[in-house]
Amino acid sequence: LHMGKTMKEDLTVVAKYINKLYPPEFNVFSIYAELYHNYFASQAKKIAESPLEDKDIYLLLSWMHNFYPKEMRKDHALAMELDKVKLGSLLPSSLSKELENKYLDSEEATVKNSLSRCLDKEIQRWKEDKEPEKLNGHFQSELLGIFVIQSIYSSQKRAEDISKAVGEELSHRLLRELPAFLRSYRDAFEDFKEKSKKHRYYKPILIANINNCWNFREYTEKYMAEKDNSKVDILSTLTDIENSGFDVLLQQLFAQLKPMFKKFTENKWDSSSEIMNEIIKTTSKHISDFQTLKDPFYHAIVEKIHARLVKEYIVRLLKRKVSLKTPAQQQTLAQHISKNAADLEAFCTSSGSQATWLNSALPKLAEIIRLQDLGAIKIEVATLATTYPDIRKRHLEAFLHIKANLSRSELKSILGYLADSTASTQPRAPLFSNINVS
Repeated sequence: LHMGKTMKEDLTVVAKYINKLYPPEFNVFSIYAELYHNYFASQAKKIAESPLEDKDIYLLLSWMHNFYPKEMRKDHALAMELDKVKLGSLLPSSLSKELENKYLDSEEATVKNSLSRCLDKEIQRWKEDKEPEKLNGHFQSELLGIFVIQSIYSSQKRAEDISKAVGEELSHRLLRELPAFLRSYRDAFEDFKEKSKKHRYYKPILIANINNCWNFREYTEKYMAEKDNSKVDILSTLTDIENSGFDVLLQQLFAQLKPMFKKFTENKWDSSSEIMNEIIKTTSKHISDFQTLKDPFYHAIVEKIHARLVKEYIVRLLKRKVSLKTPAQQQTLAQHISKNAADLEAFCTSSGSQATWLNSALPKLAEIIRLQDLGAIKIEVATLATTYPDIRKRHLEAFLHIKANLSRSELKSILGYLADSTASTQPRAPLFSNINVS
């Protein structure tokens, strides 16, 4: 600092006053600048070759890349004159590279240790069974959700302050570390999930950990290239953590719903409105517990519930428990299904589900039951297959068991039409492929 200040002040005096006292061919400013620079560079080299602590290496690199070339040599009083002088860098490139590597190794190790300690502290918090903190009504972990990202980001920012190249190299290194850290996090989360089910704050801790994934997702999407393999690893691991948490949060609800759905076929669909109301009431109680999830995850879990409700309803229709011979009976069942579908759609939409692709499944099935004209049934089956390309013959055959007035040749004709109409493309989201037909 003393040398830098002295050099800057002295060269300013030379530029303003002394330079004009000599003939131009004397190159007085150039001589002064070279002498000062050579002394400064020799001192910098001497320091660089001595044992240095990490903070000293950072400071020396900052001088070499920033303070010296930008703040001193680009000073408005000196820039014009210094541009005429070829002073070079403060340090030889080999020594500079050596310092940069030392700095990068040290910073990488520091961040890695910091993340490891952070995860250890977080695991300890889980064991203490305390309610997680809330931010804007959402459970979160300040350590994992915020501190980890801040550690990486601030480290990258410091490196960028040295130079763009050093910043990019450290970013590359740290983004290689992040997948390994997140895998360790996922393993610890799985361990907690299996061993701590009786904890008082088990569910809030699960929710906080799902919410943590959002910060990591945002950071990854913002700072990593699309084709980077680390990005794929990170997003895959985050999806594992999220889905693992969702599965546990939904276990109890789905277990309670299963016997309720069985009532549809046990009662021959006669009291289907009451059963659907019971299903909606039970689901609504559970959904209120999920309000502490961040919005993207809340919508995701509600859509999972929406998909499960539609799927379970279809499962009951495919159970071959009801076989109706008259059009009037089929018309009545179609009305029941349409009413249930409307109630289900209204509930899921009001709860925040954006899975509109599910809404036409039950109405289309109701329409197939209602229709009696063979040609009209085929058209509706084709429409169903276009909307849900994962439907297969086995699904449709089990469903058409309801229409007992179809002849064998009519049934064969409809099933053959499905085979011709079903697209080979995979659906955006599966529905029928998740349903086994016994």
